[in-house]
Formats: sequence, structure tokens, C-alpha cells
Amino acid sequence: MLLRRCGTDALLVEVDSLTEVAAVRAALERLDGVEELVPAARTVLVKGALAQVREALKTVDLSQAPTTHSREITIPVIYDGPDLDLVADTAGTTPDEVVKLHTEAVYEVAFCGFAPGFGYLTGLPEQLQQPRLDSPRTKVPQGSVGIAGEFTAAYPRPTPGGWRLIGRTEITLFDAKAEAPALLQPGDQVRFVIA
Repeated sequence: MLLRRCGTDALLVEVDSLTEVAAVRAALERLDGVEELVPAARTVLVKGALAQVREALKTVDLSQAPTTHSREITIPVIYDGPDLDLVADTAGTTPDEVVKLHTEAVYEVAFCGFAPGFGYLTGLPEQLQQPRLDSPRTKVPQGSVGIAGEFTAAYPRPTPGGWRLIGRTEITLFDAKAEAPALLQPGDQVRFVIA
């Protein structure tokens, strides 16, 4: 673990894996005085309570991801994505089996980024783990559900993107006017269900 000072009241914690990011996030998220916690793929930015943060990090077990989740969220999906057949062919299975595998898995929001409300979800079955498209789309429709590498996600708004799209949801993933604008937060447990 490497700690880097960021300005006068923030610290960037650099680690080697998503499991370590989750362990750091879990150790710091309820610490008094922490004003903001921003996990990413290999870092956690923490603002406030730097002395307490440094002390807490001395005892964190980086090999153990947290087993408790702050919330459980269900996302209904219509599995009719333009890449569903491609995903099935690449996985050596059928579109129905892709849907079955995707809906039977339990996911965790590892971190958010790319666009407001875009949560990177881990827990994708290994059989469905596939590369991004060779040529990204210039516009992915809002609500599209896709897979790329070890992640699955739902697009909160129309953006460019190279993920393989297997379905779509009509749930609101980001509402700038809401008290909590992003539906998904790091540490949330997510299940996809057939709409």
C-alpha cells in the first residue's frame, strides 16, 4: 500500500487489486471525520481525518474484501441487446444461457466512474468475461446493460462506449435533482432480473 498526500486534506491510497480497494473502502467508510471516499480500480481517495485514516490503514487486512453490503439493489433488464448473440458465440453458449448466467450472479459495485452514475460491477461469471468491442459505438443508449472484461454495468445516460451490450433497463441510474443522484454506490450488492 502506498499513501500519497493530495493537497492539504486528502490522501490517495494506492493498492494492487479490487479486493484491496474494497478492504480499504470498508475500513474507512464509517471513520469519524472522513468527508469523502472515492474508490477506483486501484486507488481510494479519502478526504478528511487524515491522522485517523493513517492509523486505520495500519491494521487493515488487504486480503479480505468486506462481506457486508450497505444496500441490495435489483435492476430489471430486457435482454435484447445488439451484442447478445456475439456474447453467446464468444462464450460458446446460447443467448438464453447468457441471460441465465448474468441473472444468477450477484454483483458488487466496485467503484463508479466514466460518467455520473456509472457503476463498475464485479462478480461477472468467468464464462461471460469478454473484451470490449474492437470499434466502440459513438452513442450507447441510456439504460444499456453491457459487459467488458471482468465487469458488467448499466449506462446511466447516452455516451460513447465499447462494452458488449446484452440488454437494457428502464430504471433511473442517475438523477441530478435527487438527494442521492447516483443509484449505485461502491459496496452496494446488485442483482439483475428479467424484466
